[in-house]
Amino acid sequence: METRTILHIDANAFFASVEQAANPELRGKPIAVVGGHGRTVITTSSYEARAKGVKTGMAIWEGKRHCPELIIVVGDNKKYQHTSTKMNEIFRDCTPEVEAFSIDESWLDVTHSLSIFGNAENIAYLIKARIKYQFDITVSIGIAPNKLLAKLASDMHKPDGLTVIAPENVARTLELMPIQELCGVGKKMQRHLNMLSIYTCGELGRCDEARLTRKFGIIGKRLKQMGRGIDHSPVVQFAEEVDVKSVGHSSTLERDISDPVEIRRFLLQLSEMVGSRARRYSVSGKTIHLYVRYADFFSSWGKQTTLKNYINQSDEIYRAALGILETVELEQPVRLLGISLSNLKHQAEQLPLFEDERKKLFATQAMDTLNDRFGRMSVTYGTLLPGKETAGSHVIPPSWRPDGIKNVDVE
Repeated sequence: METRTILHIDANAFFASVEQAANPELRGKPIAVVGGHGRTVITTSSYEARAKGVKTGMAIWEGKRHCPELIIVVGDNKKYQHTSTKMNEIFRDCTPEVEAFSIDESWLDVTHSLSIFGNAENIAYLIKARIKYQFDITVSIGIAPNKLLAKLASDMHKPDGLTVIAPENVARTLELMPIQELCGVGKKMQRHLNMLSIYTCGELGRCDEARLTRKFGIIGKRLKQMGRGIDHSPVVQFAEEVDVKSVGHSSTLERDISDPVEIRRFLLQLSEMVGSRARRYSVSGKTIHLYVRYADFFSSWGKQTTLKNYINQSDEIYRAALGILETVELEQPVRLLGISLSNLKHQAEQLPLFEDERKKLFATQAMDTLNDRFGRMSVTYGTLLPGKETAGSHVIPPSWRPDGIKNVDVE
């Protein structure tokens, strides 16, 4: 098998760095980016704030307790989307094989670009220089034989790091590396592995595969491979994304709501976001999942329903989600709502038999065309107009991608 050369590029404190680059008065100061109007938790903080103990996910009051001089900045998702998209254009100047992992992380397979640039380090330094010059932000880059190790490497030296894990050094690097440093090993998995007396990647790689399989099922084999630094997954280009299992969107509300009219309006907005994306990529689904998180932040629930027919029309998604909501008595005001469409299939749009359905299809197509041209919500349902300015969230979803079906255009 051909030895690959993979880069993982991680923009350092991305949201905060973009804000500091845009506003010179914020440079060198502890700032925290929040979702909107000071309502949401801290989405990211600058390195100056992190040095004072401010972390992602903290409530604003908690961040200020650690750092009284903390500056709160309301996030500008359009700015972050633009920067991320332009960064990925820089990456594609080096190789067509680029996979955006999130808004601030991408993998590049530069195996076939080495003959042009000389070596992977040259590519990494070129990317660093272009991003610094164009956006005045820094990135940390990991270079390794596969995606798993490249991401591990990019996390090893931050900010503005460049770390290489050569094939001959994989075993030595992993021997004492804590298992939680591996992408895909979360806190829950870490606890289960610790219960098996597995704390390092070296111990995971040496663990009996049958023991792991008995404990974790089919992923046991994968865990052992991860402990040994083995990862055969390809870098998936935008145009070659693996089959998407669901199309969804969830957002934190700017204030807790309990009014049924407001909740229904917000559900309709989410349904339109999900429906428009599904239609854009010619997918329909039968299963609608509704997720609700309450005002206390910790209490939540999710329910789903499977329909007889495949749908991607926003009003049909909305009715299904509303049907789920009506089966539940809300215990508290609502902090977050989410809707997803799954059980998908790709299909070409067929002209409906009945005239009323054809009119509805043509109206939807016209609305989608205008919104694609002039921006999301340029044309929308009349129900959303009274609350259009404040109905949504300013928190960018983790599933955002610069291109493809996972690209969510948020305000």
